[in-house]
Amino acid sequence: MKPLLKVTGLKAGYGAAQVLFGVDLSVAEGEVITLLGRNGMGRSTTIKCLFGMLDPKAGEIEFAGKRTECLPSYQIAKLGLGLVPEGRQILPNLTVEENLIATTRSNAANGLKHWSLERVYGFFPRLQERRSNMGSQLSGGEQQMLAIGRALMTNPRLVVLDEATEGLAPLIRAEIWRALGELKLEGLSLIVIDKNLGPLLELADRHFVLEKGVVVWSGTSSELRAEPRIVHEYLGV
Repeated sequence: MKPLLKVTGLKAGYGAAQVLFGVDLSVAEGEVITLLGRNGMGRSTTIKCLFGMLDPKAGEIEFAGKRTECLPSYQIAKLGLGLVPEGRQILPNLTVEENLIATTRSNAANGLKHWSLERVYGFFPRLQERRSNMGSQLSGGEQQMLAIGRALMTNPRLVVLDEATEGLAPLIRAEIWRALGELKLEGLSLIVIDKNLGPLLELADRHFVLEKGVVVWSGTSSELRAEPRIVHEYLGV
């Protein structure tokens, strides 16, 4: 089966500073993968390339059967790629409901159950309780739920979550992991960047470890559990 997302030989950087030196990865329909590695190893740069926020120096990115490495961000989003960015980046001067409505898009042909405002509220009841509150009035956990809900309102085929549980209290973190597990069961493809290896091993189908801008290891959760050297050497755990 052809992958939903395929990245081949991706090279990128900032000015004269090269960060990615040939990243290869893929995501199948309904699959959950992770990008693992220490800070500065190229995870966020890879994500920027996927979303058209940084032009690659070389390599290919194919999503939903289309080459995207030269497309603007809005066209990539229309193909069904959704982002939950690091730092949440919700709009502080809009209400919860306005934040959600602002990103509404119908991708009815993606084969997944449609996400509506009512469905997002059912998924995260706390957002419905806070629907009239401004984004700036939310707690960190509520903002993260809103960031995920906003991505779902685009009705994506694949969602990338960049540090979705960073800085959250344990109970809220558990709620986010529960939500991601439900999304996986529904068949939504996910790319997850996170430092909490335990939940990632339970959630993800495959893992890609980045070191100095290249994928130095990839495999399943069971394979990663059996490789403590990889975990220690490249993740510092």
